[in-house]
Amino acid sequence: MRSTGSAVNAFFSELRRRAERLAIPRVPFIFGQIPAAVRMTSIRTSLLALALLFAACAPAPQRAGIPTTWQGSPNFDDRKPNFVLIHHTGNDSVGQALRTLTDPARGVSAHYLIGRDGTIIQLVDERARAWHAGASKWGAATDLNSDSLGIELDNNGREPFSDAQISALLRLLADIMERHRIPAANFVGHADVAPRRKTDPSRHFPWKTLADHGFGLWCDPPFPEPPLPFDATAALRALGYDTGDAGAAIRAFNLHFLPDDVSSELSARSRAVLYCLYQKADR
Repeated sequence: MRSTGSAVNAFFSELRRRAERLAIPRVPFIFGQIPAAVRMTSIRTSLLALALLFAACAPAPQRAGIPTTWQGSPNFDDRKPNFVLIHHTGNDSVGQALRTLTDPARGVSAHYLIGRDGTIIQLVDERARAWHAGASKWGAATDLNSDSLGIELDNNGREPFSDAQISALLRLLADIMERHRIPAANFVGHADVAPRRKTDPSRHFPWKTLADHGFGLWCDPPFPEPPLPFDATAALRALGYDTGDAGAAIRAFNLHFLPDDVSSELSARSRAVLYCLYQKADR
């Protein structure tokens, strides 16, 4: 066990190191010439000064633009994501994707980027609002950047997703679901929430594999026969799709659940799948 003197020496060594990083002039300390009581007073004073110094470096709370009285409350916490949005980067390498996602001039980001080899790179604190969704809507949520975590997959949109990448994604999704208690139905794609603008992740993305692991909705045949009449637009809206442009919503639905049919019309098969999903979502 270290003596009190060596502990004090270690403390002041650390204090000097931090002061040098902050360009604070060095003050020589000769412990053998300082009485113990004075040393302890110096330690307490230095600790207080150090605490005040680092507190001054912390960001100030966001305040109103008019005069107010600040009375801090301890009753708050960080934002809680309720959705996970999955994207593909559209790039040919993870290096290209990183340059885009970290370029201030591009103004886009995501919380995570997963490489083709399964490497998971975190870019934004989960408590922060990454800029990945853009203009988007899912159900009553109209600001998905604020409500979701964004995951980018290193993929150009014309190729299958690698096994290593999907395995890493599944591990990450399981971790996110456990920590944030995100409902299974709230794992969706960028195209789902922005059907007029986006087509990612592409038709190659294995949504069924995700659903088999508890992330997202899915229906396997045989599909139930929809009743007559069946309001397909209302069913799409019940799932979460923005039906302001019905053709775009149908195309996004087909891309997700029937990737061999990415038309903007509902076939008899897609209507049956839609009815099956509507029943699951309604439970």
